[in-house]
Amino acid sequence: MKDRFSNDINIKNRQASFNYELLDKFVAGIVLKGTEIKSIREGKVNLQDGYCYFNANGECFVKGINITAYAQGTHYNHEAARERKLLLKKTELRKLQAKVHEKGLTLVPTRLFINERGLAKLEFAVGRGKKTHDKRQSIKEKDITRELSKIKLN
Repeated sequence: MKDRFSNDINIKNRQASFNYELLDKFVAGIVLKGTEIKSIREGKVNLQDGYCYFNANGECFVKGINITAYAQGTHYNHEAARERKLLLKKTELRKLQAKVHEKGLTLVPTRLFINERGLAKLEFAVGRGKKTHDKRQSIKEKDITRELSKIKLN
């Protein structure tokens, strides 16, 4: 019988690398409520529309990540699309805030995983939005690598 809860969770946001040019990557802890970690261990997370922002106090939050409500949760179940605080050191927060204030840069969640200690971590990147011609270029590169791999297999 396959265990319903898994420790080797690695949920990726594949759209992030297509829509953004990823510059620097960071890993942060994420503040969760009780049933959220169970849903993450079941793999029921959507990172597609997520983004990070700084509030007035200089704290970093992630918004738009959808962690599906836990099926066996009672009235203590969590809200699926709430904002969640990221746990970073003050030096990292200042560095990130300075980068985000540059023109055209944003913080994009790229991966949600469970580390070896069993804690949920969010990997996010400083990204610059791609223009349409950049997206066409990345599609062309993917097609070329796919064709080359087909040729090597035959």
